[in-house]
Amino acid sequence: MIVKICGIQSVDAGLAAAEAGADMIGFVFAESTRQVTADQAAQIGKKLPSHVKKVGVFVNEPIDSLLNIADTAALDYIQLHGDETPAYVKELNKPVMKAFSVSSESDLKRLTAYACDYYLLDSPAEAYRGGNGTPFDWSLASSKTLPREKLFLAGGLHADNVQQAISEVSPAGVDVSSGVETNKQKDSLKIKQFIAAARKGQ
Repeated sequence: MIVKICGIQSVDAGLAAAEAGADMIGFVFAESTRQVTADQAAQIGKKLPSHVKKVGVFVNEPIDSLLNIADTAALDYIQLHGDETPAYVKELNKPVMKAFSVSSESDLKRLTAYACDYYLLDSPAEAYRGGNGTPFDWSLASSKTLPREKLFLAGGLHADNVQQAISEVSPAGVDVSSGVETNKQKDSLKIKQFIAAARKGQ
């Protein structure tokens, strides 16, 4: 099970995630309470083990700007949380994780138009795209046509529900942000508990 800890804003949080066994960490470059600059992400990234993949989260970012940030922060993956088109994804020519807000089965039909490395199923957006801390109806993702080997599950996950989510959706990976925070700050104990729960029985 691939585990991504998103919304990293400090070296300490990045190292806590890496030491707990995270495969990926996410930097939010879109407007958010967890937003960081490309330089901040670069400084954090330099302190992390090379096997931990760095993911940048963007919302409707102009391509030139996105590529500049990706280069500065040495990103391994681009995570798109906006209204980006399949043509936009193709133009990036980089590993992409495209997020889809899921409120009905019809939302999942949009996946087929995108050529991505991963598809991230998330809860419907609230004030900001992604990261609203509430799960969507996982049964919506029961379709046998979904590419499980490319699916990431996000939205309202925490140590107490991640195993149930995995058993219902069978994703390749899980993505968490607010579910490993205390007072809106990353909590190293919750990160450890989440990763252990996500990998239980593996």
